[in-house]
Amino acid sequence: MDGDGRKRVAIACQGGGSHTAFTAGALKRLMGDDRYEIVALSGTSGGAICAFLAWYALMGDGESRAGERAAKLLDSFWGDNSASESFDWLLNEWTVCINRLQGSIVLPSVSPYSTPTSFWAHEQLRKTLERHVDFGELRTPMKSPAPMMLLIGAVDVLSGKFRAFNSRRDRISSDTILASTALPTLFRAMRTDGGVYWDGLFSQNPPVRELPRANPDEIWVIQIDPEKRNEEPKSMADILDRRNELAGNISLYQEIDFIKKINHLVDKLVPDGAARKRGCTFPARRAMRTGSTGTSSCA
Repeated sequence: MDGDGRKRVAIACQGGGSHTAFTAGALKRLMGDDRYEIVALSGTSGGAICAFLAWYALMGDGESRAGERAAKLLDSFWGDNSASESFDWLLNEWTVCINRLQGSIVLPSVSPYSTPTSFWAHEQLRKTLERHVDFGELRTPMKSPAPMMLLIGAVDVLSGKFRAFNSRRDRISSDTILASTALPTLFRAMRTDGGVYWDGLFSQNPPVRELPRANPDEIWVIQIDPEKRNEEPKSMADILDRRNELAGNISLYQEIDFIKKINHLVDKLVPDGAARKRGCTFPARRAMRTGSTGTSSCA
């Protein structure tokens, strides 16, 4: 804990497309609690957007009202990103319809490299980010000891290597965020920092194992994809949803298992567990719907 008695926490935000608007709500609640000091944030895909926006606001001059600034920025971005016009609404409905039909009927496969729509959509996301964030003022990389660490997850398509862009050693640009959101069936790969990157859902979802470098007392995970279902999925839409949920949790389980192994080794070396890092998972949907973090599972 800090000298003021606050608990130091690192927050990891799982990816999950537009569902990560729930993550924004969970972050707003957590950042508004004076008992905690956020020392690191990480995220993948939509979670990367939420983590980045919160980090950007919290890195502003002075700690006073930092949580309020972050809440306003998250609200502003997701409000701007919502389907507010007829064209946006029709495009959203068409995309949802096509995704639901996949696996039910045979549809023509269209590469994102064969249509300008994919490039246009990614550039629209870039413009939305740049309306809310002045990337030019970001002094990155921010080498240690920096006040807060940011990790953005992506995967290099060519090398197959996972990459966690780290604000303490890497420049965080709009390309960095787009690299983490480049879902290959919808967007072209993002070329940045000497690599060719796809969505971080294929790597660390979200990055966790580097968070202990920020020396937190606890690591919290805002989880989008549910671990369990009460009923067997039978319709094609439910089957595809469950498949995506399981795929989205694979890397999360691997990251949490890494922390558990570290805790196990620490317990062997330090029997009283004084140096243990605790990990907590908060379901983002529950956090949004109830206005609280609800129950949590801690490792």
